[in-house]
Amino acid sequence: MLLGVFLDGGNNGGHNSPLRGNLTASTVPLAVPSLEAPAQNHRTQICPMVTPSSLRPSPRPSPRTSAGNTSASPRAPRKAKHTGASAAQPLPHERMRKVDTAWLRMDSPSNLMMINGVWCVSPGISLQALRERASERLLQYPRFRQCAVEDATGASWVDDAQFDITAHVVPTTLALRTGQSPQAALQERVGALAMQPLDRQRPLWQFHLIEDFVGDDGQPASALILRIHHCIADGIALIAVALSLVDGSAQPPRRAQAAPAAAALSAHTLEALATRAAQTLGSAGDCAAQSLQWLLQPEKILSTGLAGSHNAAHLAQQLVRDAAALAFLPDDSPTQLKGTPGTTKRVAWCPPIALDEVKAIGRALNCSVNDVLMSCVAGALGSYLHRHGEGTEGTEIRAMVPVNLRASQDTWELGNHFGLAPLLLPLGMTNPIERVYEVRQRMNALKGSLQPLLSLGLLAVAGSLHQSAQNALLQRFSNKTTAVVTNVPGPSEPLVLCGARVTQCMFWVPQSGNVGLGVSILSYGGGVQFGVMSDTRLCPEPQHIIDAFAPQFEQLSLLTLMLPWGE
Repeated sequence: MLLGVFLDGGNNGGHNSPLRGNLTASTVPLAVPSLEAPAQNHRTQICPMVTPSSLRPSPRPSPRTSAGNTSASPRAPRKAKHTGASAAQPLPHERMRKVDTAWLRMDSPSNLMMINGVWCVSPGISLQALRERASERLLQYPRFRQCAVEDATGASWVDDAQFDITAHVVPTTLALRTGQSPQAALQERVGALAMQPLDRQRPLWQFHLIEDFVGDDGQPASALILRIHHCIADGIALIAVALSLVDGSAQPPRRAQAAPAAAALSAHTLEALATRAAQTLGSAGDCAAQSLQWLLQPEKILSTGLAGSHNAAHLAQQLVRDAAALAFLPDDSPTQLKGTPGTTKRVAWCPPIALDEVKAIGRALNCSVNDVLMSCVAGALGSYLHRHGEGTEGTEIRAMVPVNLRASQDTWELGNHFGLAPLLLPLGMTNPIERVYEVRQRMNALKGSLQPLLSLGLLAVAGSLHQSAQNALLQRFSNKTTAVVTNVPGPSEPLVLCGARVTQCMFWVPQSGNVGLGVSILSYGGGVQFGVMSDTRLCPEPQHIIDAFAPQFEQLSLLTLMLPWGE
């Protein structure tokens, strides 16, 4: 069987992403038992090597406080809640999807697989109000009250019989140094928490509330730092989760009962992938989407005669072509942004740019909003390298761009349903107009590709392998990559949390392997913000990259106005 797709935060929605509906592929000729069978509930042992008792979370270790973390407080011993089962009975559990298992096992000393986010709310909220809201809304999603328990064949979601909301929604304070602004102190704390592992004996998420914070406008506020492990969900799903917390939001849909487990790459799985492919492929992808449907019912090829044979051959050629392109990615340019990362992170973000201005430039140049934003990313990174004494002529770095593969009605469903598209960013192009057209051309070339879909399948294969084999497989791709660039559409209208207005929100997706740079783009409330998370060994001052975004956008805007329109 050939399959592949690699996922992480999604893209599209309000940004008119040029990759909307794209699929990518990295075919892997492996027959993997139960690769993506639908999850189902069990109360018996999951394999002969694993006993039922092993599916209970291990006893809680004594609480530990990492250096510089003032949010953790000693926890008093808690009595186990009565579950109605004897000690010999296993806790209810559900097998984890192989894609999510791969994310669970991808943590390393240099990169933890957490999605980190920041919300600033004004005039501020109390810890008790946030705990009550999380208990009321967030715990409607079972994943947020389940532990991830690994075993010999993968992992399971196991109910936490001792779940304690106070261990997940915790208070935090900022100790400002002399002359340090509240925002700089907040950025420092986010960077520190990005390298603080979540407690594997508890559900893999934590909120840190700074009740007394001062916003950029000098007004009293609160700051909320969110940390959620990627095995729980991708960026698109977590946007839906976050929206469920705000005032006036609807309850999340109830999850339907899972179907009985099926064989690997069953018709159920292929149909889901084909449907997502059809919904996400661009205008050039209709033939490929139809061909994916034919994978489910090959007899239709005979009924459609020569046309069916032609399309089937076209799909086979595209699969081979895209798989080869993914398997034999050339090295990108060596820069100081690429190397072996260390163990510390820093984050930075910039004030929002008006989304209407970005759209106006896109219309004037016949480019998408994503083309404009990605061009600014390339310009800012090139400017950073030039400022730090590195020539950029001919420099191109590869960025993995997540592509959402879930249907719009399934945004609430947790798990990872995205693929990755490898995009070469032309850092050496200094003319903003030339650069945006070059980015558009490269993005358009990815629109009809199956590489995102194949990369998702590749990750599912990795999650079925032994940990060492998974590491070796995925390390090859991280060695060919310099950055992860994610564009996620946020709400177009300002949100309200516990009666306080959300004045700012930003997020960062994790990097894996040796990748030490992440760039996040988020639209919210009519603006677009850029955020950067970097490894300090490779990029000690991500603020220098952030400072280049606005000048790059202004140059592009000015040159667009100066073009000889109407001649």
